[in-house]
Amino acid sequence: MSESKNGNGAAMIRLEKVGKTFYRSKEPLEVLKGIDLDIPEGAFEALMGPSGSGKSTLLNLIAGLDQPSAGRLTVAGADVGGMNESERAKWRASNIGFVFQTYNLMPVLTALENVELPLLLAKLPSAERKKRAEIALRVVGLDQRGDHLPRQLSGGQEQRVAIARAIVADPKIIVADEPTGDLDRESANDILNLLEKLNKEFNKTIVMVTHDPAAAERANIVRRLDKGNLV
Repeated sequence: MSESKNGNGAAMIRLEKVGKTFYRSKEPLEVLKGIDLDIPEGAFEALMGPSGSGKSTLLNLIAGLDQPSAGRLTVAGADVGGMNESERAKWRASNIGFVFQTYNLMPVLTALENVELPLLLAKLPSAERKKRAEIALRVVGLDQRGDHLPRQLSGGQEQRVAIARAIVADPKIIVADEPTGDLDRESANDILNLLEKLNKEFNKTIVMVTHDPAAAERANIVRRLDKGNLV
C-alpha cells in the first residue's frame, strides 16, 4: 500500500445536483434531492442524520453501488453516474474499499484468506496476493493473527480484518457505513484510530456514515442530511 502526504485539495468526489428516486408500487420516493457536494482528496468526512435521511443512499452512490436518478456524479476522475453495471463493478474493484457495520467475513476462511478475497479478481499470482494481504494485516495490527478464523477473533479484531480487506487493493477511497455500530467503546476507538491512520499516513479519502457523535468527531468535516437534503 502506498504511503503519501495528506490531501492536495483536488476534488476526489463531486456531486452536481444529484438526486435519487426509488419507486414503490409506481409511487416515487425521492430519497436525495439535488445534492451539491465536493469532497477533496485526502479528506475524512462524516455523514450524519436521522434514519431515512438518505445517508446510506448517498454513500452507495459515491461507492458506485447504485446510479443517481438525476445530476452528475464524478468520483476519482470517473463519471460514475454514466457507467453501466459491469463498468461500475470493474471501477469499484480498483478505487473503493468497503467497511460495513457487519464484518461480512467468510467464517471458513482464515483472516489472511478473507483479506485476499478482493485480489482474486485481479488475476495476481497467489504469492503476490498473500504478500499484499500480509501487508494489509500488518497495517491494521493483526499480522500475528493471519491464520485465525473469524470465530477465534474479537469483534474489534474482525472489523480490523474487514478494514484490511478494504485496503488490500490500495483503493483511493474508503466508504464506511456505521463501522463502529456493533462495537464497545474501546474497540470502536481502536477502529477510529485506524481510520485516522489510513487517512493521515496513507492519504485515503474516507466517507463515513455514523450515528455516533464520538465517531463523527474524528472526521475533519461533519455533514448532515435531513429528508434528502444536505443541511
